Amino acid sequence: MSKNRSKSKQKHRSGFVSILGRPNAGKSTLLNALLGTKLSIVADKPQTTRTTVQGVLTQPEAQIVFVDTPGIHDADTIFNRRMMESIKEALEERDLLLYLIDGTRRPGPEDEKSLELIKDTGTKVFALFNKIDLIDKKNDLLPVIEAFSKLREFTEYFPISAETGEGLEVLRAAILEQMPVGPAYYPEDYITDQPERFMAAEIIREKILLTTRQEVPHSVAVLVDEWKEEGRLTRITATIHVERPGQKAIILGARGALMKQIGTEARLEIEKLLEKKVFLTLFVKVNPKWRENESFLRELDWRAMIGGEASTAADSEDNKGE
Repeated sequence: MSKNRSKSKQKHRSGFVSILGRPNAGKSTLLNALLGTKLSIVADKPQTTRTTVQGVLTQPEAQIVFVDTPGIHDADTIFNRRMMESIKEALEERDLLLYLIDGTRRPGPEDEKSLELIKDTGTKVFALFNKIDLIDKKNDLLPVIEAFSKLREFTEYFPISAETGEGLEVLRAAILEQMPVGPAYYPEDYITDQPERFMAAEIIREKILLTTRQEVPHSVAVLVDEWKEEGRLTRITATIHVERPGQKAIILGARGALMKQIGTEARLEIEKLLEKKVFLTLFVKVNPKWRENESFLRELDWRAMIGGEASTAADSEDNKGE
């Protein structure tokens, strides 16, 4: 009996897999689909994901640690440069890379440039051609695959739909085959390295992305100012930072209606996350050029939230919504 258990342990596989690609390729949707739970926020806006998000898939025979990354883009601000640094870090010491591609379009100059980032990596790279549910004739995907294969030779090629789940069972099996034999890195019930207050701030930002247009999405940051546990109730106060007064007016909406909608939708999802009642208070504040403010960007980093309180407080003159 002990020999069988020992043999079983030897066959257990574990490893780290980074998900890379251009903005809007569907990386966060893929992470959520692979895990079978919503971990990363999702919106049809570039740069929805701003930092690496770790998600752990634990099965009887394996544990796979997926790392979602921001979209590969030009680093024209301090904030963008920090995002690109997080992508480069996600290339280090990985057992496999998943390069996600929008399967509905052929490669352009931006794709060639982004592939340069993984040009010299010695790690195996799977090419995932996403959004096949949007392609009427599957043969139309073949020229896209051929065009990308000329830019870089990938280990394997997979047509998938992160939205519908098509092709994901085959992909999971292929990923598992690439994982080295080894023990689990995390406990069975461990899902992510993200603290709850960061996830709450991301949920609020997601609701803003889904309810606003124009220039607002790129100019929004959310910080949790206060988090109080009161028995079965969690009180959360957060500030939405924007760069210009006009953006603040958009988020507030007529008579604060849009702000109230954002707060209600965010509260309901945070309650699902925490599995308890939440009292959410939101403020909106104009914070010019926050994307170039090193001190503020450090506050946005979820790693700074661990073991400390966010220091940004909402000004009394700012408008509030629930």
